[in-house]
Amino acid sequence: MQSLRTIDNWPVPNAAAAVVRSDGALLGTHGPQDHLFPLASVTKLISAYAALIAVEEGVFELDDPAGPEGSTVRHLLAHTSGLAFDEHRVMAAPGNRRLYSNAGFDVLAATLEHASGIPFAQYVAEAVLQPLGMHASLINTAHRAPAGAGGLSTAADLARFAAELQSPKLLDPGTLHAATREVAFPGLNGVLPGFGHRRPNDWGLGFEIRSHKTPHWTGTANSPATFGHFGQSGTFLWVDPTAGLACLALTDRDFGPWAAEAWPRLSDAVLAEM
Repeated sequence: MQSLRTIDNWPVPNAAAAVVRSDGALLGTHGPQDHLFPLASVTKLISAYAALIAVEEGVFELDDPAGPEGSTVRHLLAHTSGLAFDEHRVMAAPGNRRLYSNAGFDVLAATLEHASGIPFAQYVAEAVLQPLGMHASLINTAHRAPAGAGGLSTAADLARFAAELQSPKLLDPGTLHAATREVAFPGLNGVLPGFGHRRPNDWGLGFEIRSHKTPHWTGTANSPATFGHFGQSGTFLWVDPTAGLACLALTDRDFGPWAAEAWPRLSDAVLAEM
């Protein structure tokens, strides 16, 4: 795909990108597909997927208590537990505001670990990474892994995950649909990191839902149904069910104005080429 070659002009040391069709076919790649990149908050997608698998396996339920008083696993996944961004400090009552929270994903991982009796990184590896053949990917639990600081992966591995997000084999399709296509706690306002306040700031269960947010890190041509996540390390993954494809890009330069400009251009170019 010629559109992927635009990453050659990005002001980054290394970049890799891929596009995956809804049936799992790899439509295009560019850049070093086996280079290991830090995922930052794109890790939340993998962590959330592991949590959803845990729900289906009966490890815990979405409405089990977790986090601050009144909060549940569902609240943690949807960033509505009331926990602060990076502190285990309650800022609001559960379900009242969309407070994007790394701390909430730390609590989610601890809750899964306690309920399963399995270390979080091991659970993710056995539930998600190994079955999908993501053998280069890893979760380093030594440093904020669930929230993103400890996730590492390659474009090749993340393309396998992008295929799973469009045609799930590890989850019931209904579970994935509810997590990615249905807004959890609709109507809540909040901050979209890097882009400011959004009214509303729609989110699913671990997956940001694009809706009509603007500006946004996806393209202007992406449908409102687009879901995914971006990471502070200069990474993103989106799935557009309307277009029937997913796009991902990994770099080793932190998110900033360069990314806010370059990523939407790439996304629009990919959608135009398709």
